[in-house]
Amino acid sequence: MCVEAIPPPSSKLTRRGVLAGAAALAGTMAAAGQATAAGDHRAAAGRRAPAAHGGHLVIQGGTLLDPATGEVTENAVVVIEHGTVRAAGRRGAVTVPQDVQVLDAHGRWILPGLVDAHIHLSTAAEARDAVRKGATSARSGSTAFYQDIAVRELARHSPALAPRLTAAGVFVTPNLGDTVLADPDLTPLARLKDGVRSAEALRRMVEVNLARGADVIKTRVNERAGLPEQDPLAQVYSREQLAEIVAAARRRGKGVLCHSYSEQGCHDAVMAGIRSLEHGAFVGERTLSEMRRRGTYFTPTLTAIAGLAESSDPILAERGRTYLPVLQRAVLAAHERGVPLAAGTDSSGGVVDPIGGEVELMHAAGLSPLDAIRTATTGAARLLGLTRTAGRLTRGHTGDALLLSGDPLSDLTVLKRPVGVVRAGVVAA
Repeated sequence: MCVEAIPPPSSKLTRRGVLAGAAALAGTMAAAGQATAAGDHRAAAGRRAPAAHGGHLVIQGGTLLDPATGEVTENAVVVIEHGTVRAAGRRGAVTVPQDVQVLDAHGRWILPGLVDAHIHLSTAAEARDAVRKGATSARSGSTAFYQDIAVRELARHSPALAPRLTAAGVFVTPNLGDTVLADPDLTPLARLKDGVRSAEALRRMVEVNLARGADVIKTRVNERAGLPEQDPLAQVYSREQLAEIVAAARRRGKGVLCHSYSEQGCHDAVMAGIRSLEHGAFVGERTLSEMRRRGTYFTPTLTAIAGLAESSDPILAERGRTYLPVLQRAVLAAHERGVPLAAGTDSSGGVVDPIGGEVELMHAAGLSPLDAIRTATTGAARLLGLTRTAGRLTRGHTGDALLLSGDPLSDLTVLKRPVGVVRAGVVAA
């Protein structure tokens, strides 16, 4: 059965509802009023509202690391105005404005805020926890009821409460379950005998997601590794079906991230034109070569696979122990071939893993400390289209910073426990 050929849903009402929901998450009626007005304006003008202004702050006295160059600056000063870095460099070479809050970083290392390129944020508490643990920017791996779009708006109104978020909306998957109730325009899909598999149904899922304001599209080629009753090597979408999803997203200028495990599934996903391969434990050499040629990113989510090995479920524990070394070898092979890597924890279900732990696992897979840090800074920022926004603390970049207790180039574990987090020039509490 095909989905009825009706126009995609109107974005005006639903985007206003999303923004109002974000204001509720922020806990302020004033923000709700502003969000509603902003939603009306965006629907009429066909563009997003500008991000909220950040704070004014001077960070001084610490050791600054620039992940892009590897340059280390001692006794550094970072000047942030309206949430954006105005200047950064050695103390004495940077003019420090008067009457601005100063954050003393003596004895600390200063890094740009980290990027979690695969995380599931469904609540305001999870969003705030992600910031506290060092993820000042992130990309959603989907949510069940468009919560990530509201979290994105929360971050724009109150930057210290949530990471700057690239939202994926709901999962494009054969069996939607209760997600079919996420939007009235998805309910016709519930009557499809074979689930969301036809070209029309796949396009409909993409259209609804984009009409609701999704920034990227999330789909899958294999079943889940985290459910003992599923086989992660079983393929659920063909290359042709994935190509339909990619084409529908590209028509609106959006990319696709794809959950994957099997060698054939990974290859089909990459050949279909996805932007990034997620998990990808059994990705093969031919696929890595194709990823290098196409510039396809690899987000291995080592944290999630390592977590399986610690599961109380014997099937999941054995799966994690088997998959982790395979995935580590794949990460190193990808890095050696020049495949771009991005760090992502795949945190979900109310538990937010520190993105610093993923960086540590990247290093354990064979990357140098600096290259591992780049997967959660400059590399992940490039994947998210934030090259001039996140990943560095230089003029024009956002004022997101971490204060660390020691040198991450000699001890990456300090990334898991930042002693201070700055989000858009505001110290996160």
